[in-house]
Amino acid sequence: MEHINPFHDQTGADRLKNPFMIGSVLIMAIGIGFIIAKGGFTIASILMVAPVVIYALNRVIARPEDGLTFAFILNFILMGLQRYIPVKMGYLMDITEIVIYIAIFFHYFDKKINISSLKSDLVILALIWFIYICLEFFNPEAISKAAWFASFRGIGFYMILTIPLVYLLYNSPKHLDKFLMIWGVFSILASIKAWMQLNIGPDPWEQKWLDEVGGITHIIWGNLRAFSFYTDAGQFGAAQAQIGLIASILMINEKKTGKRVFWIIVMIAGFYGMSASGTRGAIFVPMGGLFLYIILRKNFKAVLIGGIILAIFYSFMRFTTIGNSNYQIFRMRTAFVPDEDASYQVRLKNQRLFEDYLKTRPFGGGIGHAGDRALQYTPGTFLSSVATDSWFVLIWAECGIVGLYLHLFILGYIIGKGTYLCMFKLKDPDIQAKISALLCGIFGIMVASYGNAVLGQFPTGLLIYASMAYVMLGPGIDKMVIENKTE
Repeated sequence: MEHINPFHDQTGADRLKNPFMIGSVLIMAIGIGFIIAKGGFTIASILMVAPVVIYALNRVIARPEDGLTFAFILNFILMGLQRYIPVKMGYLMDITEIVIYIAIFFHYFDKKINISSLKSDLVILALIWFIYICLEFFNPEAISKAAWFASFRGIGFYMILTIPLVYLLYNSPKHLDKFLMIWGVFSILASIKAWMQLNIGPDPWEQKWLDEVGGITHIIWGNLRAFSFYTDAGQFGAAQAQIGLIASILMINEKKTGKRVFWIIVMIAGFYGMSASGTRGAIFVPMGGLFLYIILRKNFKAVLIGGIILAIFYSFMRFTTIGNSNYQIFRMRTAFVPDEDASYQVRLKNQRLFEDYLKTRPFGGGIGHAGDRALQYTPGTFLSSVATDSWFVLIWAECGIVGLYLHLFILGYIIGKGTYLCMFKLKDPDIQAKISALLCGIFGIMVASYGNAVLGQFPTGLLIYASMAYVMLGPGIDKMVIENKTE
């Protein structure tokens, strides 16, 4: 007699014929409907998202690598979701990355995992920076421990979480391509959303955010600065400028027609988003990145042509009025005449105030005690009353001159070593182009961070930290590609 699996005796449809099952489903549906009716849109959103979260957790435990893919995707939409679901979404990224580490522990509990790659200078530097940020908890100038807890994540926590995960889980040519593809696709979507905001108008939730908070900085002279599903226009503009730069480099070096077309679309979307944001400082992302790329080419002709292009662009923006009828071009042009810009003069004045205040505070005023967050945790203090504007000024104010020098050393080391690797160690043209593009993106964001505090925010922060990891992993990935081609 053929053996019959008792679990296959009845299908799911057969079980629904049972009155008890039908009653249970009806009671559950009525209960969910009642909860949604009482809780409104927020509860409904949570219930809709819950199955996705459960499925994601299941996938992360089974394949920790998928967890990092999910984290990269979540990184783009996290702050946008916060406008629709009024809860602090930033903690979701903390939970996601910590869950990935837990998943690694259980997944490799009885398997061997190669952790030798973590013996890296980048991981050591990230750890040193994180320890410094942790020691800032005991800064005698700090008056709010809650401010430190709310702010240390963007400054140092995500760096030490993300870089080792890339080293462990996302360290192959395939992973590099997936990372770049996710970045490109969501950047296209972000620019489409920006186009909708400018041409159709913000949706009700975005309009509510503009009415309550964002309108002061996002509606200038009656014109909306597009912010897409990012935190604000400044972050959106810098992020799109970065991917526009990266896509430009990849497009130039791509041999396959399909991929080249994709990167052309990403490039156009990126630079459109940069323009739509009305963020003046974003223009320095591609300018700074292109300057570094010219050096990486090790080609006198490329240096000459690139220098001429940069000179023509600077002259166009600085000495002409062509295109001033377009609001985005006019606003960006003001970044090239800082002496005539009132906001730039205010920034210089604020920096002089910080200089006087920090002369006797080498370790700064405490994490979370400067910038916008200080208005919430330490209102009425000196640091909360003076705008930082710049990422580096923020680090200087909160971590002191010691912290600023350490931070600049780490960034300088990464750019210096990355430049050396791209120029002299990477042999495969495709990998050299991708690593060079990421390195130029990092440098471009560093340049722009003098004017805007973009480096540690979503989505730029995680993208920069992952890019740093790939730059340092470049020789290993390059070796894999060459070996595969040889075989």
